[in-house]
Amino acid sequence: MQKFVQIFSLAVCLFLSFGAKAQNATAGPVSMPVVLEEDPPVEEEEEEEEAKFTLSGSADAYFRASTDDQAPVTSFANLPGFSLGMFNLIGTHEGKKAGFVGDLVFGPRGGDAVFASGVPTLGGVAANASTFVNQLYVYFNASDNVTLTLGNFNTFLGYEVISPAGNFNYSTSYMFSYGPFSHTGIKADIGLGEDVSLMLGVFNPTDLTEANYIGSYSYGAQLGYKGVYLNLLYGDQDGDAEGSAGALFQVDLTAGFDVTEDLYVGVNATMNSYDPSDDTDRPGFYGFAGYCQYALSENFALGLRGEYFGENNTGYGIIGAYDNDLSASVIDLTLSGNITIGDLTLIPEIRLDAASEDVFLDGDGKATSSLASFVLAGVYAF
Repeated sequence: MQKFVQIFSLAVCLFLSFGAKAQNATAGPVSMPVVLEEDPPVEEEEEEEEAKFTLSGSADAYFRASTDDQAPVTSFANLPGFSLGMFNLIGTHEGKKAGFVGDLVFGPRGGDAVFASGVPTLGGVAANASTFVNQLYVYFNASDNVTLTLGNFNTFLGYEVISPAGNFNYSTSYMFSYGPFSHTGIKADIGLGEDVSLMLGVFNPTDLTEANYIGSYSYGAQLGYKGVYLNLLYGDQDGDAEGSAGALFQVDLTAGFDVTEDLYVGVNATMNSYDPSDDTDRPGFYGFAGYCQYALSENFALGLRGEYFGENNTGYGIIGAYDNDLSASVIDLTLSGNITIGDLTLIPEIRLDAASEDVFLDGDGKATSSLASFVLAGVYAF
């Protein structure tokens, strides 16, 4: 009890002492403080950066000519004569902590990229407003090294992209064309150091952009180091339906290097297969592509893509036909020029496709294993 009285008395003394000091500090007339020149300026709180809204995108069209008006069905430039590509409109609202991206596509190329958008029906997919959405997502910068993204975004696998403004060659590779194209889900992008990055995500089945009507999910990961990216995708694509294919597994490697100021080299290798424990014969593919681009001047560059693509025991006919073992392969060589005129890029392109099976037609309408084609494209980016 005596100890309690001592502590209480000490607290009262401190309180009275503080009150006296406060009274002395406020007694008398109030005068404005004088700030001397040598005094350091008073620091003001930094105002939060205002969010910025931007619009960007591209528009493209092309002319193609080839044997019997044919084209590789995977090229995204497969229409005869003068043809349309797509109009791409991207709106972004970027704040200090959060933002969104809305990416719309119109035209044949855009339609091919979002083929699985809409509501599934017995006859396929019923088109609706979602068939124009290439990407639609929100993001949150949880820290300087972690960004969380929720919504629909283009795939992290592969070297090439949907918009021709992001590719050197106008026609696309077989590996790109058989995807995936996009994912709907949530992902975390994590910076692990100056040159190392990691992405982890959970998604709907591949290319189901609007919603998940199957009830199963896929899992993705990407590890990056100095321009080299190892990508993994695993998940059930067909749900629990009878005869479903089980889990899809795809491993993919992309890399790009500036060898010199004028010379760039890129590579892409991929393998897509279903769970080997499943006994069904379902589509799978594999391939490798090399990219070499050289700037001859400020406004003109040449680029060569060489690709080998194959199917193994699929029975699906991605290339167009297959042998008795349900396999097929194809080699494509694509030489493209990039002529830059302001925001416009003209792309003259010669492409040679040679398949293991007779999947093309020659000038007389006879089946053949090779095809030569020419494309002249115009791509305007803004």
